[in-house]
Amino acid sequence: MIGLPDFPWDRLAPYKERAREHPGGIVDLSVGTPVDPVPEVVRKALAESADTPGYPLTYGTSRLREAAAGWMRRRLGVTIDPANVLPTIGSKELVAWLPTLLGVRPGTRVVFPELAYPTYDVGARLAGAEPYATDGLLSLGPEPVPLVWVNSPANPTGRVLPAEHLRKVVSWARERGAIVASDECYIELGFEEQPLSILHPDVCGGSHEGLLAVHSLSKRSNLAGYRAAFVAGDPALIRRLLEVRKHAGMMMPAPVQAAMTAALEDDAHAEEQRARYAARRAALRPALTAAGWRIEHSTAGLYLWATNGRDCWEQVSELAAKGILVAPGEFYGSAGRRYVRIAVTATDERIDAAVTRLQ
Repeated sequence: MIGLPDFPWDRLAPYKERAREHPGGIVDLSVGTPVDPVPEVVRKALAESADTPGYPLTYGTSRLREAAAGWMRRRLGVTIDPANVLPTIGSKELVAWLPTLLGVRPGTRVVFPELAYPTYDVGARLAGAEPYATDGLLSLGPEPVPLVWVNSPANPTGRVLPAEHLRKVVSWARERGAIVASDECYIELGFEEQPLSILHPDVCGGSHEGLLAVHSLSKRSNLAGYRAAFVAGDPALIRRLLEVRKHAGMMMPAPVQAAMTAALEDDAHAEEQRARYAARRAALRPALTAAGWRIEHSTAGLYLWATNGRDCWEQVSELAAKGILVAPGEFYGSAGRRYVRIAVTATDERIDAAVTRLQ
């Protein structure tokens, strides 16, 4: 196994302490954890399923898989057989273990974006493979590439990949025999641009061969504490993942399956949450711009990718002095050294406090 990197968030601790010293308290815009209430329809489903003494199914209930397929059809324009849906214990666990679960071999490359969620790198290392960050697939040589990650809308940048770009990735991967895993956890949070799923017919030509889409309810439905997610796509790949996960005991608790089903069957709460995030973005973005930060990409998702031209840690320090905690861009790759990632997941009151301090 290739050695794992240090956990990056530990390095932010001194800046968090500095931000806490602000007379008005800290405005934590670093991690992006949901702060709004869990929808009542979800809590009700969880409570009603609390008396579930037996083991849950790794495959999930048929109603859960049907709810996921129905959501993809309604919201994403993707038609998929519920049999080709598999619940996971949050999306981070799947991202971290997908190369291992798929049998990615040591000596091969797992490819992911140049600016990326750090767990793509960690997942490659856990499998003993080589993590390889690049935005130029066509520049890769003949080395074996069993797995390619794409992420749209992207964390940390909020960038949306157009259909043409995704089609090129799918075509390249199919020519090479590579699997494309698409992290689509922010897909319902398009603001200036509307993202497309890798499983959309305009991208994949109607075939899901070699493709997996990863979805999470952490942001859509405020279920980060529930660890509720799923993966969908190529029937053969879903069967392979199911078999390994059965042996490994990777089972989503039955009450969480019931709660997730209720969340996927209800769109109203997701629209309300999306409107909250849109309002927070609309307040915070111009305040940052007026204070000297330039926002790049950030047309979707929950983050503003910002720079004032200085080193990312200098920017973290400057904002911490105002009681605002943000994430340094280098957490997401060397190309982020002059950027910071700013989450819009704080409460309305804390967002308003940040706006006032920036002024």
